[in-house]
Parts: sequence; structure tokens; C-alpha cells
Amino acid sequence: MKKWILRSSTLVVLIAVIFIGVRPESLVGKPSIQSSAALLMDASSGEVIVSSNGDHPLPAASLSKLMTQLIILDEMDAGHISGNDTVKISKHAAKAAGINVSLNENDQFTVNELFKVISVYSANDATIALAEHAFGSEERFVEEMNIRAKSIGLSVHTKYNNATGSSSLSGGPSENYMTAKDVAKLSAHLIKQHPEILKLSSQTQVELRNKGLYMSNTNWMLDNVKGPYAYSGADGLKTGYTKDAGYCLSSTVKKNGQRLIAIVMGAETKEQRFEEAKQLFDYGFAHSYSAKEWTQNWASTWLQVIQRPSI
Repeated sequence: MKKWILRSSTLVVLIAVIFIGVRPESLVGKPSIQSSAALLMDASSGEVIVSSNGDHPLPAASLSKLMTQLIILDEMDAGHISGNDTVKISKHAAKAAGINVSLNENDQFTVNELFKVISVYSANDATIALAEHAFGSEERFVEEMNIRAKSIGLSVHTKYNNATGSSSLSGGPSENYMTAKDVAKLSAHLIKQHPEILKLSSQTQVELRNKGLYMSNTNWMLDNVKGPYAYSGADGLKTGYTKDAGYCLSSTVKKNGQRLIAIVMGAETKEQRFEEAKQLFDYGFAHSYSAKEWTQNWASTWLQVIQRPSI
């Protein structure tokens, strides 16, 4: 009788813990977001785990290049362009403002070479050169960016005005706008359709032939960067900055078979975007554990108590 009472009491305690006990995500505080917007999404299911102004349109800076990358890779898969194609740099591309690799008019590089520069260093001149190669002009490429945004289900708040995400210039196109949720959806779509992008986005450095330039990746969260902001399992995806946009980040981490995507937009410093993304990932993976493994583990313990024979 005493053994039966003890076992029953244990079962009651377990039930209480399951329904009112401390869950793992409660041990990891909700992210403290100071940036203009932030969002955490499960890449497979599309579940939004955390959102702070996630549906508010903001300047996207170089996060715009996620769409540029998607279109270029799609065009390569369709056979419309090849990675071995030679791209002749135009006057328009050579004059690109912002981050660039000093491409000169009439320089020649392959599509693959320029794409690596975009993926690791976000060079605007390389981006425009590829846009022109794929669709004849940056303007026509931007039209395709907006068409593609609609086709993959991005909101009406996402609007592309140039291929690079650069700030407005005198007489030039205005800045691109996206929501954090749209950036996450685009990132997830890009990874799903072209998982090879992660091999490029996780490279710490890239060299441009004949230029003698070694360009370092600006994503300090990458696992192989091994710096103070490195996050285990981080292998992408894109950083961005303009004066209007602030510091932006689309980061992705795969851990225990699950891939999460964290978006930070409008951070005041480079460091802030990585710090807030870390908070998002910490919370997200704790949330994931509580929803799956935590429940399974407690259910297993519960069954063991029920099935334990009396001695």
C-alpha cells in the first residue's frame, strides 16, 4: 500500500511539473530587442517564434541582395546564364556607390567569381554587373525582383528600387524596403531552393582574381569566424548597412537538426545586431526543446513510473 501511495504521489508530481512546472524556455529570457525590428522563424515550418515589429517595412540595405542571389541562382538552374559566363563590367556597374571592390569598366570576370564576392562581401559593383548580365539592365532586373517577391509570397510592403539595397543617390533610385518577416521568408526560400548558398555565405574570406583583394566576411556570427560573436552552427546569411537602414542581419543556425533564421533590422551598431540575434537563437532553441524533446522526455519518465513493477 505504501509503495502504491509513493508511486501515485510521484505520478502526481510529474503531472504537476508537466503542466505547471518550469519549462526550459522560461530559463532563457525573452529577447530584449532595441533595434527597429527583429524576428525569429523556423526555416522548415515557417513558424514565427519571436516578432518585434516584424511586419513593419524598413530600409533593407544589403539584405536586398538575398533576392538578387535567388534570381541569379534560379537563372543558372534554368540554363539562362552559366557560372562560367564572362561578364564585362559596364560603366554603370563600375560607378556603383557604397561597398564595392573597385571594378573598372571593361574588366572581365566570371559569373561565379562575382557571385562569390556578393555572397561574402556584398559588393555593389559586382551585384549590378550580375544584374545587367542576367537581364540586360539593372532596371529590368529590379522589375524581376518585385515580380519574384510576389510569386514567393512576400507582402506588399516589400518594394525593390535597385539591385543592391544602397541608399538614395542624387537622381538615383530610392532605397529598398522590406519587413523582417519578409526577409526571413526570403531567406528560408533561398536556403530551401539553393542550399549551396550556405557554403558560400559561410566562407570567411574570398579573393578576386587579378585584383589582389582579399575580402573578409562581415557576418561575425559565423561558426568558423571564432570571434566573440560566433554562434555554434551559424552558416549564413547576409549583413547590411546604410545610414537610413542602420545595421541589419539575416542569420541562420542549424542545431540538432533544426534550422532557425534570425532577422535584425535597424540596429544602432554592428555589435548590437549580433547580440540581439544571439538572444533570438538562444530563446528559439530553448523553445524548440520545450515543445519537442522536453515533452517526450517527461512522457517517457511518466511511463516508466506507471509501468514500474511493485517490489
